[in-house]
Amino acid sequence: MTKIDPIIAVQNVNESSKWYQSVFNCKRTHGGDEFAVLADENNEVLVCLHKWGKHEHPTMKNPKITSGNGLILYFRTENMDLIRENLRRLKYPVEEEIHQNPNSTKMEFSVRDLDGYYLTITEFHKYEG
Repeated sequence: MTKIDPIIAVQNVNESSKWYQSVFNCKRTHGGDEFAVLADENNEVLVCLHKWGKHEHPTMKNPKITSGNGLILYFRTENMDLIRENLRRLKYPVEEEIHQNPNSTKMEFSVRDLDGYYLTITEFHKYEG
């Protein structure tokens, strides 16, 4: 089995952790001020947060570069409406409201997190090809 644990560099691990927990109803399962692991209701890793400039990772050294250039965090979820409502409750702006993606034919919306990472939240689906 192979899985991926996405790790993104953030300015403030604790603030970003609270934001993700508020939006995705996830929980923090590991970490401190420099690193956090966030997991979903099944204890599967949702995303990991890493403080910019710590531990000499080559892609996380310079906090002045644009966060997420070339990256979309694409969340397939059964809780899309709940996540959108959580953002509404937080009065947090979205980039694109819920709409049908003409390519995937799935309902989705997009938002940027506290560090500017582009997140697309879509209804859960399996890739068919």
